[in-house]
Amino acid sequence: MIRGFINAFRTPDLRNKLLLTIGLLAVYRLGVAVPTPGVSYQNVQTCLAIGDDASAFGLLNLFAGGGLLQLSIFALGALPYITASIMVQLLRVLIPRFETLHREGAEGQAKLTQYTRYITLGFGALQAASYVTLARTGNLIPGCDPDLFPIIPNDAWYVQLFMVLTMTAGTVFVMFMGERITERGVGNGMSLLIFTSIAASFPGLFSSIWNGSDGVRNIIIVTIMILVVIVGVVYVEQSQRRIPVQYAKRIVGRRTLGGSSTYIPIKINMAGVIPVIFASSLLTLPIVLSQFWDPTGWPEWAVWIINNISNQSSPWFMGLYVLLIVFFAYFYTALTFNPEEVADNMRKYGGFIPGIRPGGPTAEFLSYVLSRITAAGSLYLAVVALVPTVVFAVLMISNSSTFLGGTSVLILVGVGLDTVKRIQSQLEQHHYEGFLR
Repeated sequence: MIRGFINAFRTPDLRNKLLLTIGLLAVYRLGVAVPTPGVSYQNVQTCLAIGDDASAFGLLNLFAGGGLLQLSIFALGALPYITASIMVQLLRVLIPRFETLHREGAEGQAKLTQYTRYITLGFGALQAASYVTLARTGNLIPGCDPDLFPIIPNDAWYVQLFMVLTMTAGTVFVMFMGERITERGVGNGMSLLIFTSIAASFPGLFSSIWNGSDGVRNIIIVTIMILVVIVGVVYVEQSQRRIPVQYAKRIVGRRTLGGSSTYIPIKINMAGVIPVIFASSLLTLPIVLSQFWDPTGWPEWAVWIINNISNQSSPWFMGLYVLLIVFFAYFYTALTFNPEEVADNMRKYGGFIPGIRPGGPTAEFLSYVLSRITAAGSLYLAVVALVPTVVFAVLMISNSSTFLGGTSVLILVGVGLDTVKRIQSQLEQHHYEGFLR
């Protein structure tokens, strides 16, 4: 592996891409540490020390690298862009125009990217205004008195407006850096930004476990758990079902085309980490909305729902979490893989699955295989997401440390594998051995 790193920096074009990627990631981490003008940094640190960092915003703060609760200029991170990208994909089902653009190739994709940027800008402004309002009222960090430790000492309207504009501009700049990494760097830019944010939060989370009761024992158990989860995630993410495809011979002019054999690779987890993120976001939405209204006038059933959803060790939370993960796994897989489209393309180019008739029967066979594989993939996601929650509940560790597992490990391993594979492919183009053997 050390030789692979050395070979990567020996290649001029790959070295430039790596340096560009590392430089932009460093700029991102610097921006996360810079507070938005109008924010009292000292009061923020005091509130983080005495407040409840295991609130509904804990997972969002993890994705922002700790910048959300500190209201930094990059407080929103890459989440508005990720949300906008997912929304554009979902709109392909509802709006025929978006599906038409998706099939038009590079020109259509450029138009969809433009729509994604506009939606990101809107999401960024809306979320920035919401978080500034929560910080002003003291609900961003529960347990911190806004009268004693005001996060925004001067809550004049022009100060709040300037803060919203600054955080929105930070979101646009994060989007710019992510796109530059994707185009001229190594790997997917937005994924690497989230990867960096999660990795930067690990030392603090481990420190909180170490400082708790039975810190040494808990650190050992948590480390073993994370290593086991990583091995399981790597094994499953690399697994796939290969459906054989045979292409018939065709004579075009004086040339004979086709007659080759290939396969359709179907991953066990085709939806990636999207179902877990969707499920987590949906479960935290009621808690986030509850911060804007006084719960004293709520009916008993609403209070019961909030109390049970906010408790991650509750059986109700775990059961609903699993159901949402399974639902979104099937839903997102259906968006990204269309059996009818695949079967139609195979029939156009003279391809067929041995023993299956082209056209409708091929689409039905692919749907059957995809349904069974998605069932296994969704259960795998549910197990990986719940294992840390169960372990931390048994060890009686603070909920703020539960973000060490589940979604975090999936993102870290997935992005890490994708980035290493891209570097590997470029090294092989220059006749180097690379990282993987």
